[in-house]
Amino acid sequence: MNKSDSKQEQSVVGIENDETGSVEQSPRYISRLTKDTFALVLAGGRGSRLYELTDWRAKPALYFGGKFRIVDFPLSNCINSGIRRVGVLTQYKAHSLVRHLVRGWTHFKKELGEFVEILPASQRYSNEWYQGTADAVFQNLDIIRAERPKYVMILSGDHIYRMDYGNMLVEHVESGADMTVSCLEVPIEEAAGAFGVMGVDEKGRVIGFEEKPEKPTPIPGQENLTLASMGNYIFNTEFLFEQLMKDAADPNSSHDFGHDIIPAILKEHNIYAYRFRDPLTNDRAYWRDVGTLDSFWEANMELVSPKPALNLYDPDWPIWTYQAQLPPAKFVFNDDDRRGMAIDSTVSGGCIVSGAKVNKSLLYSNVRVDCYSDIEESIVLPDVLIGRHCIVRKAIIDRGCHLPEGTQVGVDHEQDKANGFRVTDKGVVLVTRGMLGQPEGFA
Repeated sequence: MNKSDSKQEQSVVGIENDETGSVEQSPRYISRLTKDTFALVLAGGRGSRLYELTDWRAKPALYFGGKFRIVDFPLSNCINSGIRRVGVLTQYKAHSLVRHLVRGWTHFKKELGEFVEILPASQRYSNEWYQGTADAVFQNLDIIRAERPKYVMILSGDHIYRMDYGNMLVEHVESGADMTVSCLEVPIEEAAGAFGVMGVDEKGRVIGFEEKPEKPTPIPGQENLTLASMGNYIFNTEFLFEQLMKDAADPNSSHDFGHDIIPAILKEHNIYAYRFRDPLTNDRAYWRDVGTLDSFWEANMELVSPKPALNLYDPDWPIWTYQAQLPPAKFVFNDDDRRGMAIDSTVSGGCIVSGAKVNKSLLYSNVRVDCYSDIEESIVLPDVLIGRHCIVRKAIIDRGCHLPEGTQVGVDHEQDKANGFRVTDKGVVLVTRGMLGQPEGFA
């Protein structure tokens, strides 16, 4: 490479310091990388460990945090990072997810190079629906190719976190990687049997991958920690196309990135691990897999603490969503025996707390709690009506439920089970419309 070629390469990857000759990162540099990136959000999963909570909706469509849906978090990370070309791959019971995306995420201008498009399983390259995460991307190769990105980012659509993908892109490019895997530093005992684990060398190059091992490989020099995959990847586009076509031609493949693609490319290609850390403290960043009823309840409950680990009030990194035009929340009656009040709780628009007490709970949109009822440590999803004299403890009440007057949930778990409610090992009680004998299907 001659001197002029070297100068041109530096103009692509950074800004040259005239005094030192070094290359420094700049906002413009990161902006150019994000503009050259097409993101695909994998949002077709059911989330079977959530049981009846995902009987009528895909896991990414599940509500979270008082007013959001899970898919809003990776989408907001894309937009806030400057990645404005996004496809959302849908499959399992996608109606409520598609409805949410159409209402809240289709206002971008394609003419300005920005869009959020819905990519349902449509048998573009085969007669099958999406067979795995890699196959879901493979079946949309023509759509990716039409956008001509340099990089393709593949994101899991069912985790809760805030992340600037621009930093990961910079590390991907500067490391010379063909693929970069976003990872969390997790204690070995926590990762055992729970996460896909990356083995890396001293430079961060991935040299091994194990799917939920009982004895995870430690990080070099940090014997108590391992690198757990977050299910987020960056590929150089042409490299991704090559690997997906090889995988599609393999009749023995399950067509999954974790099970098939990553193990197949480790030895001959440059795969690097990106360590996702809190940008302010450099400690382990906030990330939650709300894949069980207990973890879903716990992650929501964290948000009503005075200083939650996830800051939803940061104006510099807003979580975007669709929200109906609703009146403000209302609290009525101030009598000693029926005072409308909510303590250490979040209450969304359209709610009415009428002479009832709500403590350490989340009321989603259009919830009504009638007189003399007592709600504690509970998640109440939209459009729920809780009648008079109800007691609800440590529960998840699904959307649209009507709790008749005098209903008790979470007070006596044997009675909960007799009523047809689901009780978890940690004592969280799930109530759905079907369990109450009410019409189902609206998610």
